[in-house]
Amino acid sequence: MRNAPHHASDDPEVVRALVREHPWTTIVSNGPDGLVASHYPVLLDDSEELVALTHVGRPDEELHGLGAGAEVLLVFQGRHGYVSPSWYAPGASRAPTWNFTAVHAHGVPEVLDAEENLAVLTRLVAHFEQHVEDPLYLDQEWGRRAARGTVGLRIPIDRFTAKVKMSQDKDAQSVQNVIHALRSPGPYAHPDLAEDMERARATGLGYR
Repeated sequence: MRNAPHHASDDPEVVRALVREHPWTTIVSNGPDGLVASHYPVLLDDSEELVALTHVGRPDEELHGLGAGAEVLLVFQGRHGYVSPSWYAPGASRAPTWNFTAVHAHGVPEVLDAEENLAVLTRLVAHFEQHVEDPLYLDQEWGRRAARGTVGLRIPIDRFTAKVKMSQDKDAQSVQNVIHALRSPGPYAHPDLAEDMERARATGLGYR
């Protein structure tokens, strides 16, 4: 990602928060036939270190060349949206832009054995099913059969690049105007993005 100090963060908690809220990731690797991208849900391990737990469906493990000790890139995307310069205070920048949160995380995948894979799949299902009215958790006998079509992965994150671009380089009035515009009716209304801007401002992330 572009180097922009106002928007960069080296805080692992920023990564944790983004993965918790937006656990759908893009896995990118340089496989045997070139660059490959796949999309899967991810949970973080409970350890103090940043460790991603996920799986791929067969034969994605062959397309990515997993198990060969090669690094993969995990791309996480948070809420994002267009920001019009017409919302800025008088005299501010006239350049349109896009506010967003994104993390690029790098690590070498460790392929899980059958029982470890089943445990990760069980946890994934429980994580998402808990929010529905009548959750259907993973039956272990059925899960063992289904798990044969997947490859479980544990990916310790060796390094990451995190960007939280929420108008930190703009004056206070312009920031407030953008928040108001995102909360108002219109083609670019995005109240959730406005909440992210408020959170970034409250935590001082990148603000001068």
